Amino acid sequence: MLVLFILICQFAGIIGSVFTAPSIPAWYASINKPDFNPPNWIFAPAWTTLFLLMGIALYLIWEKGIKKNRIAIYVFSAQLILNVVWSLLFFGLQNPFLAFIEIIILWIAILATIILFYRIRREAGLILIPYIVWVSFAALLNYSVWVLNA
Repeated sequence: MLVLFILICQFAGIIGSVFTAPSIPAWYASINKPDFNPPNWIFAPAWTTLFLLMGIALYLIWEKGIKKNRIAIYVFSAQLILNVVWSLLFFGLQNPFLAFIEIIILWIAILATIILFYRIRREAGLILIPYIVWVSFAALLNYSVWVLNA
């Protein structure tokens, strides 16, 4: 089940990359970005690691029982879907404004997931801390791109 949950989360990343990859050399390369924008090569290993951690966290919750923890699993699923939707909005539709609104909702869903997971199994919540930190940075980056290109 651990491998399955990791694969599910990595698959979400792959779906997101369908919208992202074509936009990197074209649209994303042509827009204004803030000085703190990291190099493009950092995103793939960062997201691969974060999706791995998400899969592990989900497994830790699954071990505690699906039926009694289904709300936490639903919230986790919602944030995973929101993660993919952000890629669609930002890169697919090339709309930093809508993506910024959505990333705020994503951030709230991640926080809710962390809280719910932490209450069920401490490690499952803690392992998602790097994820919310990265999404916080991504939100700042998203906001900056929106402002610089408005």
